[in-house]
Amino acid sequence: MGEEKKLLGEERRLQILSLLKNSESPITGSELAAFAKVSRQIIVGDITLLKAKGEPIIATSQGYLYFSHSPLSPVFEKIIACCHAPDQTEDELLLIVNEGVTVRDVKIEHPVYGDLTASIMVSNTAEVSQFMQKIKTTKAAFLSELTGGYHLHTLAAASEQALTKAEKALHEAGFLIEIG
Repeated sequence: MGEEKKLLGEERRLQILSLLKNSESPITGSELAAFAKVSRQIIVGDITLLKAKGEPIIATSQGYLYFSHSPLSPVFEKIIACCHAPDQTEDELLLIVNEGVTVRDVKIEHPVYGDLTASIMVSNTAEVSQFMQKIKTTKAAFLSELTGGYHLHTLAAASEQALTKAEKALHEAGFLIEIG
C-alpha cells in the first residue's frame, strides 16, 4: 500500500535526465538507482541509451554529470602535455585546480588501442581528494602508467589567465612537456 512505485523505461530515463540537468554536482549511479527504485546496472543501461540519443552525459569518478556549456560563463579550453610518476598525480591535479581550472580528462596514446580518453572532471581540492581516494580504494592504475607517465589533459577555465597560471605552475613543478 505505502510501497513506492518503480519508474519504468522512458519515464525513468526522462526523470534521470531531469535530475542530471538540474544538478550542479555529479550524481552517483547508486543515488539514481535508489531514486528510480531499480538496480545500478539498470541505470548504467539507461545512461548508455541517453548518451546514444546524443545527451551530453559524462561519467566521472564522482558520478554522472550533464555537461552543457552555459552561454553566461565562457569557457576557455586548452590541451596540455604532461609527464610525471604516478605518485605525483595528486600534486599535478592540485596545482591545476588551485588556479581555478578544471581538469576535464586524461588522454594517452596506447600502442594497441590508439587514443584512450578518460573523464576526470575535477575542479577543486575536494574533488581531487575524492578522485585520489577512489584510485586508492579500487587499486586502479592511472592511464599514464601505460605510457611511462606521458599523458594529455584537457583543461577548462573561465579565463585564459587561469589556464596560463596553471601551465606556469605545472612548468615550475617539472610536469609540463614543452611542445615545439
